[in-house]
Amino acid sequence: MNFDQLFADFAKIKIVIVGDIMLDTYWWGKVDRISPEAPVPIVTLNKKELRVGGAANVALNTASMGASTAIISVIGNDTDGDQLKLMLSKKDIDVKEVISSSKRITTNKMRVMSRNQQMMRLDAEITIDIDNDLEDQLINSVETYIKEQHPQILIFEDYNKGVLTKKVIEKVTALCIANDVITAVDPKRKNFLEYKNVTLFKPNINEVNEGLNLTIDQIDIESLNKIHQLLVKELNHSISFITLSEKGVFYQHKNDSLIIPTHIRNIADVSGAGDTVIAVASLVYATTNNMHLAAEMANIAGGLVCEEVGTAAIDKYKLLAECKLLLTI
Repeated sequence: MNFDQLFADFAKIKIVIVGDIMLDTYWWGKVDRISPEAPVPIVTLNKKELRVGGAANVALNTASMGASTAIISVIGNDTDGDQLKLMLSKKDIDVKEVISSSKRITTNKMRVMSRNQQMMRLDAEITIDIDNDLEDQLINSVETYIKEQHPQILIFEDYNKGVLTKKVIEKVTALCIANDVITAVDPKRKNFLEYKNVTLFKPNINEVNEGLNLTIDQIDIESLNKIHQLLVKELNHSISFITLSEKGVFYQHKNDSLIIPTHIRNIADVSGAGDTVIAVASLVYATTNNMHLAAEMANIAGGLVCEEVGTAAIDKYKLLAECKLLLTI
């Protein structure tokens, strides 16, 4: 594999992400004493940092890899929403089809950090499903983007915040099928079995257990092959790609299946690793139609971002170097 050429080819790919986008706010400080008012630490704040999260972090990862990236979602008509769109635009991510609505608020996860440890998290959000009017607006935005921009792949990024409803999933998937657009899914429990007829379905092993109401005693190739068959029976999808935490990843495409072990890393924070995995796997598969390579590279990428504190996009050049080191025979 000529990885230099592969990474250059990523610039030819157009990706659109549809799902729940959010703002991640980090308050950094230090702890020197316990509050006299309650048995809690006092954090003296000295720095505020804003990052993009959820589906926005997936977009940040694909853009960081060089792909032409757009995002379609529904957010609040508020300051957090304006900030989020500005941050994405500065990373050359197309936000023209993001819908700002006075019926919603922009999800903001606020974390208080000290010595690289999370002390507290405050979530501002609305998680009920978007209404019929916003569903129709979102579907129309996706249809417009597909017809005008002709993306190679669409990623559903579901965080159970109400943007991806059953109707949205069904209508957008049909649009993709009609226009030969690959579909990839990063699901959550609520809509787990709604993603029928997609190309690539990427849950983690815990989501599989919950979504299929299973209890897996041992993770091995035989049990995972059976899970793939159960998923295909429910979803009629093409590829299962299951992340296994510290055990690595599993994929099955037709009769081709494999567990790829994780590479040993100095883990600092697993936040956002799943975003990186779906971003890299989707991009590589859209570029090469090679699921084995996509799984190998996504596995490496997920480990790399775990070395960073907080959600962070993959470093394209670090990943390129690691792929040359670990995947070149």
